[in-house]
Amino acid sequence: MISSIVILSALELGCIYGLVALALYLSFRVLNIADMTTDGSFTLGCAVSATLAVAGHPLLALPAAMLAGACAGFVTAFLQTRLRIPSILAGIITNTGLYTVNLAVMGFSSNISMMRAPTLFSLVQPWLGSFYKLLPAALVTALMGLLLVLFLRTRLGLSIRATGDNPDMVRASSINTSFTITVGLCLSNALTALSGGVLAQYQKTADINLGTGMVVIGLASLIIGEALMPRARTGLKILGVILGSILYRFIMALALRLDLPSECLKLISAVIVALAIGLPAIRQSLRPAAKGGM
Repeated sequence: MISSIVILSALELGCIYGLVALALYLSFRVLNIADMTTDGSFTLGCAVSATLAVAGHPLLALPAAMLAGACAGFVTAFLQTRLRIPSILAGIITNTGLYTVNLAVMGFSSNISMMRAPTLFSLVQPWLGSFYKLLPAALVTALMGLLLVLFLRTRLGLSIRATGDNPDMVRASSINTSFTITVGLCLSNALTALSGGVLAQYQKTADINLGTGMVVIGLASLIIGEALMPRARTGLKILGVILGSILYRFIMALALRLDLPSECLKLISAVIVALAIGLPAIRQSLRPAAKGGM
């Protein structure tokens, strides 16, 4: 049996990492861009949030983290749209450069401790009791999910969706695809950095390697969410993405309960993503065999 503490922790982390899944939904599914800036943007959000929280501004730290993430997304979009660098390579270049930027934000230290600093969660703890971590994390994720749904229904949001579906048609309609890609990547990386900022205050520490493998974690959550809501509308798809992130954390919690080494969690994440992506091909390959056996 999974204890209530493990369940609560899975819910908390599922909501926090759900922001990364939302970000990848916007870039990977809506814009159809494999944005490799995610790892660096997540760490950037951690670094900015931790630095400002230590300075005594835990609430200001979250919008500041989003702004920093948006700047990272802008650099990736600039490399892609203006310098004509392929999207994957543009993200890798930005991600590589962000390592030094993140170190600089953290005062060229590999980690920052916030054990004595106020955080978003410590501020609300007197009123929320044992749910002082879950409720703020859930509220932030739900709010970002709602805003994303509303944004994708606006004219600009519809233009971004059209850019991902058929960029040639969008250009023929006199819509600037460079602008829509830039806005989409800025918003995506802002959500990623917000997730990092919330996680840093949740753990009361920031580390230069916290963002490692974040693309895989986000994709796992995204694909699980799509499996939960395969043919739903945009609002339900976004809800499914958040639920997918929570379910992913429960899978990780179950793996830990089975006494699997913590070093294997990244491998488990990779296997989940590979199986989820390859599931249609697996089903298709099994159909002829099933027919042949009849």
